[in-house]
Amino acid sequence: MTGKCFLTGFLVCLALGGCKSGPKINQETPTSGTINISVDESFKPVIDSQIKVFESSWPDAHIIVHYRSEAQCLRDLTTDTTRMVLVTRGLTEEEINFYKDSFHFKPNFAVLAWDGIAVIVNPSAKDSVFEIKDLQDMLSGKDTRHQPVMDGVSATSTVRYAMDSILHGQPLGKNVEAARGSEAVVNYVANNPRAVGFIGATWVGDPTDPVDTSFITRVKVAAVRCTTCGGPTYVKPYQANIALHRYPLVRSLYYILKENFSGVGNNFVNFLQYERGQLIFRKAYLVPAGMSFQLRDAQISQ
Repeated sequence: MTGKCFLTGFLVCLALGGCKSGPKINQETPTSGTINISVDESFKPVIDSQIKVFESSWPDAHIIVHYRSEAQCLRDLTTDTTRMVLVTRGLTEEEINFYKDSFHFKPNFAVLAWDGIAVIVNPSAKDSVFEIKDLQDMLSGKDTRHQPVMDGVSATSTVRYAMDSILHGQPLGKNVEAARGSEAVVNYVANNPRAVGFIGATWVGDPTDPVDTSFITRVKVAAVRCTTCGGPTYVKPYQANIALHRYPLVRSLYYILKENFSGVGNNFVNFLQYERGQLIFRKAYLVPAGMSFQLRDAQISQ
């Protein structure tokens, strides 16, 4: 009788696919799995490079990136789908408390690099050197000689920076043209001699990137007066000027990660924070937050 019961049980196990405690689950690890992230559109060139190198290093780890306005990225973070965002600010205390209440843990966030807001003009433009007051007059509508253009009129990090740090809380003028993204800003400036565009420096910073190179030939990067140099010094958003606080239009790039276990998200953050990711930021003409930036005197022989 006992033998018959054992045989019956064995046959039932075979019919169910084996005597196991439950179905086999594909568990995510730091080097395998797929996550969705949302990224501020103004950082698209450098983040495309970061993801390409990351996925080549861990072929089983996949990052699906969605480039959006900064406000949309932060809204995405409140959903179950989006694990991580890359934006130009961290979380407020109110937002931290919201995530604690909603998800029962605090998302991690920190600065990855510093970036400049590049001011670009048409190659035929007579003006390519500006005071901060010049930019304020353009963006507020007082200056009617120039046509300012941005990657939207609301919700983007570039617009928020312009209102907070250039206009000091004042709204943009009705004269400001709204383009659909940074590439559209470049196209608008390239086709309009009066236009003055505001975009992330990463879009025009890397002379070895074919995309950046094509943009540089179509527009000209303007110089802005250094407010800490003590004289009439005008600088462009180069790494040294950003690192030494000479260029006045500087912002931070933050990661915000909503992952309380060791998964692909944590691995990608580690990649961005350490040597290889930081070198990619440096190559893209951002100032890496996790690497020292050294300046050396050099002599050039004629």
